[in-house]
Amino acid sequence: MGRHNKEYARDMHQQAYDKLTGMQAFGDSKKDDMIYDRAHDTDIVSGKIYSYSTYKTYWKHIKYFVKWVQERYPACKTLKKAEKYVPEFLQTRVDAGMSAWTVQTEAAALNKLYGIKVDDQKRFQPPQRRKEDIVRSRGAKVRDRHFSEKKNEELINFCKGCGFRRNVLEKLKGGDLYDRNRVEAALEEARLEGDQPMIRACTDALKTFPDKKYFILHRKDKGGKTRISPIVGPNTEKIVERMMNTASDELVWRYVSSNCDVHGYRADYATYLYKEYARPIENLRYKNKIKCSDGRYRSEIYMCRGDEKGKRLDRRAIGVISIALGHNREDTAISNYIRNL
Repeated sequence: MGRHNKEYARDMHQQAYDKLTGMQAFGDSKKDDMIYDRAHDTDIVSGKIYSYSTYKTYWKHIKYFVKWVQERYPACKTLKKAEKYVPEFLQTRVDAGMSAWTVQTEAAALNKLYGIKVDDQKRFQPPQRRKEDIVRSRGAKVRDRHFSEKKNEELINFCKGCGFRRNVLEKLKGGDLYDRNRVEAALEEARLEGDQPMIRACTDALKTFPDKKYFILHRKDKGGKTRISPIVGPNTEKIVERMMNTASDELVWRYVSSNCDVHGYRADYATYLYKEYARPIENLRYKNKIKCSDGRYRSEIYMCRGDEKGKRLDRRAIGVISIALGHNREDTAISNYIRNL
């Protein structure tokens, strides 16, 4: 084959795999790359995928797209030619009843695949994601009939007070309880060992939550990150007691039902934190700026969009929630976790 036919030598599935695999940057610091981009007017971040879980999610949805193109437009053999079919594909997903959350994820995956930046007018735009459209962790589902909230009250309250992701909860051990003195000691040890992830986790916990006494170490959270988040809410004493009564090398929960909506209880955790740390909105001013996690300065008042348009929130409290949940983007905390404000 001539050089013009090289793409045809690889089917579209292989083309997509090669391109996405080439973006893997597991272990790189996205925050450092963002700082570099701002300082040098470059765009390193858009060409990298920093988390293995994100890579797996994107690859899963890109395969759906490739299969759809191959079935619907069999004459299309290259990713470049398939790009024009992305909007149609996303629309078929909406028409098929896919949640707005799923379509949003698929659009993000395809934007990454085609290297379309956030501010690019050609960026694929999914239907606007609204809170009531998020299927995951909302309302009653079939699985709820197989999970008794009454019998699992302690587990539920435990989750609401700690903001776990399932993978962390299932491997949580008694030794993952930290009081403030232990966090300070862990910070000193991390500095001596040059353990940057632990240094960041300890520093965030001590600076962001100066009034909290007890914390949970979330080992290998989303993206392999380490975070130390406070225990909050009316069940703090019971949570601490259970942790203290569990040997340091033993699991706190030997079994967590697959029907337990662990992710949904993160919203209760986030909402409690917001109510605890938010300042009265009438005392805030639009002209007052605060430094956000991306290094930029924005108004201390966050104006909600979408179905919450017009609602005003305390941006500083949103930043606190983002750190506790292990998220970098404030809009993620707002759209997915904060409820009933």
